[in-house]
Amino acid sequence: MLIEKAADVSWTEGGLVHAARWISESGAAPPKRVVVASDDLRADVAYRLACEGTAILWRGDYHNARQLLQAITRRLEHKPPKSAASPVEAFHLHRQAQSHCARTLGMLLLPFDADYRIPLRRAPDARQACVEAFGPADGPCVGSLRALLGAIGAHEWRKRGIEVPAIAGRIHPHYGVFAPVRQEYVQLVAEAPLPTQALAFEIGTGTAVLAAVLARRGVQRVIATDTDARALACARENIARLGLDGQVEVIERDLYPEGRAPLLVCNPPWVPARPSSPIEHAIYDHESRMLRGFLAGTPTHLAPDGEAWLILSDIAEHLGLRSREMLLALFHESKLEIVGRLDARPRHPRALDRTDPLHAARSAEVTSLWRLAAR
Repeated sequence: MLIEKAADVSWTEGGLVHAARWISESGAAPPKRVVVASDDLRADVAYRLACEGTAILWRGDYHNARQLLQAITRRLEHKPPKSAASPVEAFHLHRQAQSHCARTLGMLLLPFDADYRIPLRRAPDARQACVEAFGPADGPCVGSLRALLGAIGAHEWRKRGIEVPAIAGRIHPHYGVFAPVRQEYVQLVAEAPLPTQALAFEIGTGTAVLAAVLARRGVQRVIATDTDARALACARENIARLGLDGQVEVIERDLYPEGRAPLLVCNPPWVPARPSSPIEHAIYDHESRMLRGFLAGTPTHLAPDGEAWLILSDIAEHLGLRSREMLLALFHESKLEIVGRLDARPRHPRALDRTDPLHAARSAEVTSLWRLAAR
């Protein structure tokens, strides 16, 4: 049997070799071993196959597949976590466990028709969610149930939006764009004393929530930048929904636009670690690239008597990934001095969850808006 060159996944079914395109927005590699299964597959067998790296292409009832995924999840959660000698070791063990869970849960696969219809009993119509997550349909394909559930969840978030009191409106996050669910950092930008109402640059805008806050506070012109195509589309849509087109311009730039502004704002990823998937770029800033780039660019882009606002959690300090001395040294290298700081404690449930392996760091976390000026 010949397999089309474009096909990434192959399996044997009914004595014939079949193949299909592999879809994975996270960049996960296609499985090398695939077996076909249906409603009679026991959870213990499915768990063993998944742990061994054998993917399961589901042909049964869609809701039974969801229940099977939940059963595999419970078995993973019952594994006792490894003990760690330090916060940084706990962080790395936590990421390893997350990666193992993602690989294992990603082994339960679904077939998709050419238009992203799911040819299973009781399957939902997830075509629009799939287009938003995986791009336009391009023939029959195979993907993980876990990825599909993520796409459906993101689609619902995008439809409903997130209420943000600081802008008296809602932000609608797109798939793959970090959603402002933790709003303490948003409130910091809403409360910090404005050095200007003329012009601000917001670096790495994402959903454009901070650009919207600045505009609502009366900043006449905000130039918001990003490099990610999804973020740019998301930001422009949110600004249009909020009726702020006349104040906020969203442009594609790596860090700064040209020129100077009396207010520079940046909320970089808070943890200096390597992302393992596209969506993790909003959380992990490898070697503090964005943080360093923002600070290094301030002398060139900050107008006289202006301020640079850096919104940053100290979670990396509690995890042993970056010290306060290293952060202050970056300020000094960029010829910046601290003129003020606003702090906020986290309000998200994980900060109170003592079963979380990173509870000690999360419970001690403080998010700060550093007000910086040129020395």
